[in-house]
Amino acid sequence: MRQKLALLLAGLAAGAVVARFLRKRRRSHGHELPAPAPDQRADALRRQLAESREGGGASPADSAAPLGSDVDEARRRVHEHGRAAVDEMRRSGS
Repeated sequence: MRQKLALLLAGLAAGAVVARFLRKRRRSHGHELPAPAPDQRADALRRQLAESREGGGASPADSAAPLGSDVDEARRRVHEHGRAAVDEMRRSGS
């Protein structure tokens, strides 16, 4: 069993060495792989980003409502609702 495993590992290592040699040889003879085609979506996003930076840096977060009493009020209501639900579960479980 160990001999089979050793033979398998040796074969994999030899294959990796041969593949690397062939890859180096192909590149040295000018047979490099072609460059991947440019992604048009990436180019569009780059243009959009550049335009947004030129526009003064305003972002959707800048126009959002400031945090304050509205958030505190919503948080208070959520906690009250949660406490009422817990109280109801305790009453119905007893």
